[in-house]
Amino acid sequence: MKRKLYCFKAAFAGMLLMFGFVVSTAHATDQSQQRQDARGVRQDTRDSSRGQNQDCIKSNNKSNSDCRQDKHQTKQDGRQTARQIKY
Repeated sequence: MKRKLYCFKAAFAGMLLMFGFVVSTAHATDQSQQRQDARGVRQDTRDSSRGQNQDCIKSNNKSNSDCRQDKHQTKQDGRQTARQIKY
């Protein structure tokens, strides 16, 4: 009788460990997807801010400093969006 109880406890403990592993793996996968999405947002923002800066310089309607500030603000907005996705 004691042997059956011991086997049951061991099997139950094993199932709990497996369940914990599956849950932690699923959480890690979700975090990975969030990091990849945030990285994609940052890369897209980088490209768009680069193009926006080049357009600003070509149009000559602002000083170089103002164009740099616009680019900086665009990148900051993209970083904030990425943080919201990630966290």
